[in-house]
Amino acid sequence: MYIQIVLFDGFDLLDAIAPYEVFCAANMYTGGDLKVELVTAEGARLVASGINGLQIPASGMLDPSIADLIVVPGASGAVLGDGEDSVPAILGRAAQTKLTDLMREAMQLGDLTVVTVCGGSLLLALGGLLEGRHAVTNHLGMDALGATGAIPIAARIVDDGNLVTGGGVTSGLDVAIYVVERQLGPRIAHAVESLFEFERRGTVWRNKGLPLASEAMNLEAPSAEHRSDESLRPGQAQEEAALDFLFDGRWSTVIATPLGKMPVILSIETSNGQITGEAQQGSEVTAFQDPVRMGNQLSWSQRVTKPMRLNLKFEVTVEGDRMTGTAKAGLLPASRLVGERL
Repeated sequence: MYIQIVLFDGFDLLDAIAPYEVFCAANMYTGGDLKVELVTAEGARLVASGINGLQIPASGMLDPSIADLIVVPGASGAVLGDGEDSVPAILGRAAQTKLTDLMREAMQLGDLTVVTVCGGSLLLALGGLLEGRHAVTNHLGMDALGATGAIPIAARIVDDGNLVTGGGVTSGLDVAIYVVERQLGPRIAHAVESLFEFERRGTVWRNKGLPLASEAMNLEAPSAEHRSDESLRPGQAQEEAALDFLFDGRWSTVIATPLGKMPVILSIETSNGQITGEAQQGSEVTAFQDPVRMGNQLSWSQRVTKPMRLNLKFEVTVEGDRMTGTAKAGLLPASRLVGERL
């Protein structure tokens, strides 16, 4: 079995090295049936980790056509803020390299297993590779994982067929030992656990078995349109009517993301009290989802693919011909939006 562990600038050391050592130990117990190699999307080079820039040599190029198993680690960086050294920014830069296209190829090969540790699943998700797939990541990134279209599962390890994902940074040991058991059997996995004096923890989640009994009830709050006119204070109806067309028009906006400034043209229209809109980024045009106006604030959801694939939540306000607000995906830092009416 040929295992490739992918490195990229800013990768987390433990995410990569823990599985590397597990697989090397498994190779010893199988009598040399495994080959484990550190690779990059660009080929052999020194790769600076996110831990004090410590460099680790990668000896080859990521090649899904010859690998049996590929491991993708997460990133190490600032967990707060949106600077260039933040985890989201590091993962975003990695997602814009050749790595995404190569991993897309890997995900389409049924006989190849992709394993991620910590933020590695988010890295793939940012490239649009995990839509509709069950996965886990670091607890800080679960909302962001869901915002990419993946199905976040709060488990230590999630087995979704040819995709196996691990949670926080220390899950690299757990997920690697689980993969050894799945691919090579429990005796080899137990031997590695005994060598490391470590026992894999956490139930492995699979989309099998009896479903959970639903206990949640969807409670719908009364909508504004069901309010009686009697509840309005004098003059309020006129004030709200004046706001109906506040957002209408074309807006030239710029969203400041951790990966740079992103120009977007917004087109907003109100008809019969209903707001519709669309956003144009380059040649891509997408419609607003569930736009809601509350006074001089407008919010909506939007699916974007650049600079990464995310479901964003927008909240903006307008004063005259100037628009300000934020665009946010889960727990990722909010990006500031500013714009002017054209």
